[in-house]
This record gives sequence, C-alpha cells and structure tokens, in this order.
Amino acid sequence: MGDLPKTDEAWRAVLSPNVYAVLRKSATEPPGYSESTPGELEYELKKEQGTKYPKEGIFTCAGCGTPLYEAKTKFDSSCGWPAFYEGVSGAIKEVPDRDGRRVEIVCAKCDSHMGHVFKGEGFPTPTNERHCVNGIAIKYVPAK
Repeated sequence: MGDLPKTDEAWRAVLSPNVYAVLRKSATEPPGYSESTPGELEYELKKEQGTKYPKEGIFTCAGCGTPLYEAKTKFDSSCGWPAFYEGVSGAIKEVPDRDGRRVEIVCAKCDSHMGHVFKGEGFPTPTNERHCVNGIAIKYVPAK
C-alpha cells in the first residue's frame, strides 16, 4: 500500500468490513476463526504450506503491508489466534488497552490494531511473550 488513508472513511473504502472492524475499531475475531474459515490466514496456510507454522517468510500488516513478524517466531500457544513470541524490531507499538488490564499491540506505521501481548506466561520461547494477533490483521508473505 502506498499512501495511507487519512480518514476513517478512506480506511473503510479500502478494507473489508471485517478487516476494518479489527484494524481500525479494535474488534477481535472469534477464537479459531483464522484456522477454520476458508480464505482466512491459517486456513490458507495449512492448505498452501501444509502447516500454519511456516519456518520462512514474514507476516505483514493487512492495513499497510509493513513487515511485523518473521515466520520463525510463530508458535502454537493453543489460544485460538495466531501467536508470535516477538515482532520485527520497531514495527509494533505496545499501548495500554482501554480496559487497563491488557497491553494492545498496534502497527507502528499505520496504528492498526493487531491484538494483545502477554508476558510471563511460561511459554518455552526465547522471550516468554505471546503476541496474540488477529489472523485477519496480518498477511503471510512467503520467502523468495
């Protein structure tokens, strides 16, 4: 995506209603939606790659195309949403969620809502973090 939309109406014009709701209004897709819905991220990964955990490639923001996660950082957290243990340096901002209990993660370039980050849950990952990301908020780009 070249120039980013400047208004809410402009975002609405370039995103599907579901993607708009998540990226621009901080909605959350239902658990398992990405994996069980044809056309969605993890469903298509399993169909095309044979796994929803590719070892190479990147995941980009569905709003602006910014690389957010390396495929090698995606892991099985059994939470119902795609999970990553770290983002690309500088690509994700952490902001206090409106509920005061969680930390929201947003694309640093376009401020689109990705999901939430949880720390210290005990996952055997290098960071002990879980970036719980809406599948509808990201796109997979295979390694060249």
